[in-house]
Amino acid sequence: MKIAEKIKMAVMGLAAVATLGVSALIAPNVSADTPANRYTSGTESVEQSATERQTSLMSTLSVIINVALGVIGFVAVVMIIFGGVQYTTSSGDAAKVTKAKNTILYGIVGLVVALLAFAIVNFILSNIFK
Repeated sequence: MKIAEKIKMAVMGLAAVATLGVSALIAPNVSADTPANRYTSGTESVEQSATERQTSLMSTLSVIINVALGVIGFVAVVMIIFGGVQYTTSSGDAAKVTKAKNTILYGIVGLVVALLAFAIVNFILSNIFK
């Protein structure tokens, strides 16, 4: 197996582990029907009001989207680093240099798209749920 393939597999594995780890941290907080979300008035249990549920939905949605965009940004940065390693080890071969430059370019484009998506999503969520 070539070194480049090993690096790609390692990056993909780290991204998968990071995604699973983050989703495991978020999953317990997603449930809206927990005792902490209710309060009791005498003998009856009163559910959250619509405003509180909407705020809970917004925060949960915001966390999920931000984590997904963070993972995408992380992968983009790793691809930029991987392209730099390819460029360094290309030994002047024109095909390898072109491939490395394209990897760096696509990593930068992915990073810019992730940053713009992060800004747009947070702007829209803050204005819709305000």
